[in-house]
Amino acid sequence: MSRSDRLTVPTLGYGAANVGNLFRELTDEEAWAVLDAAWESGIRFYDTAPHYGLGLSERRLGAFLQTKPREEYVLSTKVGRLLRPNPDHAGGLDTANDFHVPDDLQRVWDFSADGIRASLDESRERLGIERIDLLYLHDPERHDLDLALAEALPALEGLRDAGEVAAVGIGSMVSDALAAAVRGADLDLVMVAGRYTLLEQPAAVDVLPACRERGTGIVAASVFNSGLLASDEPRRDGRYEYGQLPDELWERLVRIAAVCAAHDVPLPAAAIQYPLQSDVVRSVVVGGSRPEQLRQNAEHAARDIPAALWQELAAEGLIPA
Repeated sequence: MSRSDRLTVPTLGYGAANVGNLFRELTDEEAWAVLDAAWESGIRFYDTAPHYGLGLSERRLGAFLQTKPREEYVLSTKVGRLLRPNPDHAGGLDTANDFHVPDDLQRVWDFSADGIRASLDESRERLGIERIDLLYLHDPERHDLDLALAEALPALEGLRDAGEVAAVGIGSMVSDALAAAVRGADLDLVMVAGRYTLLEQPAAVDVLPACRERGTGIVAASVFNSGLLASDEPRRDGRYEYGQLPDELWERLVRIAAVCAAHDVPLPAAAIQYPLQSDVVRSVVVGGSRPEQLRQNAEHAARDIPAALWQELAAEGLIPA
């Protein structure tokens, strides 16, 4: 069976970190409204992780998806970090990781076969859903990439071969790690976070060629570059990764926004659809903490964008030709 036959993913997905209280607290009702807006907008691909809100994202997403026919959506989660009681919990929050949840649990790295299996089983329990379609190893370079290649990825392949999941891959923000994993394992899909966007494409140098060579698909995430591409008029004081936006990227962003405006294309629509211009990108996963954001993202994904926009951006040297 070829990789493309193992799992077909919709071209637009929802990344559920926000319903794990990323950056700000959502009530259960607010989180449900976000997920309901995603579903009503036609989104049928949902991505989560134990890391997101120390399991809160999985619990909320699972509760919502349990009300939907299982055959109508694709579900992915991640392994590599186990959630265990935090002996130092003193009533604080997990804001060091940007999640507004009690830090009564801690993340424990475990790339062993037993740890990968335990993570899958515990995610199933939190989700309340037995069938997980796609399983990623989460941020392997933050722990031990060599160990990931030697133990974790073979363990994932074993789970897939045993029929426990349909497809496996890794999720990362680091191009080197993504390319090494693609070349070193039999992966179906990789989640490329922030490394292949309308604003910058470092993954085009190594990850895309590796995926093309190996027949591995890409799910593009963080396509708004920390929110810089999320509105038609970018702000100079916008957050970039973990610090200030460099001058050269700001100048590039202004030029990209001007080209989009000249073609009457909203900048966020171009940001969502740009990765899909590549033959190896299968899907774009976007977040959102308000229902209107989900509805708008679905509209942007469905918008007709003229080929002339991509042609002008390439001619101006703003995206690869």
